[in-house]
Amino acid sequence: MKRILFLNRYFFPDHAATSQLMSDLAFHLAERGHDIRVFTSRQRYDDPFAALPESEVVRGVAIRRLATTRFGRAGLIGRGFDYASFYREVRRAVIETGEPGDILVAKTDPPLLCLPALQAARRRRLLLVNWLQDLYPEVAMRLKVPLFGSTAGRILLRMRDNALRAAAANVVVGEGMAAVVSGRGIPANRLHVIANWCDDEDIRPIPPHENPLRQEWHLEDKFVVGYSGNLGRGHEYATLLDAARRLRDEARLVFLFIGGGRQFDALAREVAAQGLGERFRFLPYQARARLKYSLGVADVHWLSLRPELEGLIVPSKFYGIAAAGRPVVAITALDGEIATLVRDNCCGVAIAPGDGPGLADALRKLLESPDLTADMGRRARALLDAGFTRAHGLARWERVLSTLETSKP
Repeated sequence: MKRILFLNRYFFPDHAATSQLMSDLAFHLAERGHDIRVFTSRQRYDDPFAALPESEVVRGVAIRRLATTRFGRAGLIGRGFDYASFYREVRRAVIETGEPGDILVAKTDPPLLCLPALQAARRRRLLLVNWLQDLYPEVAMRLKVPLFGSTAGRILLRMRDNALRAAAANVVVGEGMAAVVSGRGIPANRLHVIANWCDDEDIRPIPPHENPLRQEWHLEDKFVVGYSGNLGRGHEYATLLDAARRLRDEARLVFLFIGGGRQFDALAREVAAQGLGERFRFLPYQARARLKYSLGVADVHWLSLRPELEGLIVPSKFYGIAAAGRPVVAITALDGEIATLVRDNCCGVAIAPGDGPGLADALRKLLESPDLTADMGRRARALLDAGFTRAHGLARWERVLSTLETSKP
């Protein structure tokens, strides 16, 4: 049985989405008898100065945490130094540890991790598997991030494509992403779609009156529109803010934000400036043990993705919302992957970015129609159970990895 080496900047006990997904898969494979090694940083997603142990074994997984710079996520320049130091250290660690024939699974945090992973894989004759949560440099190019101009972007794109073509397998998290990658000339027989997941065994529908957080957060008589997780560059909140202005007199309505991110504080400032404080609550990330309650505290959840990023990112918030049995309000391109899934399965509503009046009408209808809201939530959970559970995702990963057992680097 081949050893499997995992690369990602965050891992257990961190709460970041990429960390939780990789932790789930690594622990599952270790329980199934695989020799699992993880190379990660000593940071937490929201704490660059965290003092996590340099090495430890957790649930049969050997974790090695690498020393990197610790500027954190606040600025692009500092983040770039953190990325570069992780690239250098993880490449060195894999070259020191890897043995010919090992499977090397590289995620996309930091972006373009496939590049140092490919260098190490070639040096040590490893089988590279790219686990693509998003597509860089396309995301940075679409968002007009400095240093990703036309020339630099094209060079990085060519290097990224070479890493995908050289890999034994590439795993993407959505059909739209698969279409983009396929269009870059990546062989179909090395391209696999495995959707992200959540802890759907622990996160289950909880009636509002049974959720302790409704009382703790004084939401007993409120209709709660929730958002959980990172609010970053790829998301937009102007549509929601417009709807909130139109609904400012709905005394039962509360927009609850739990998490953080680049735009989290900016939204809070705009809410205060526009006198909407009574309609909004902002809370920090909650411990994973409380996630089933914090997701269940909302009556509906919203997520967003800027239309220009369709096919490059898939909002993984969808799976936790569905697990909690809540309707999904998708503020995305109407022909996008999540919007289509929501519409086809009648488990929420899809709203085009910029359509504040349409969003206000949809939220008002859900507020006034508890039976409709409950039916949509039940259908969201049924959709998850039919094909998007953690068990489904882990089984698909095992099938992909099993095909590499007899492969030669």
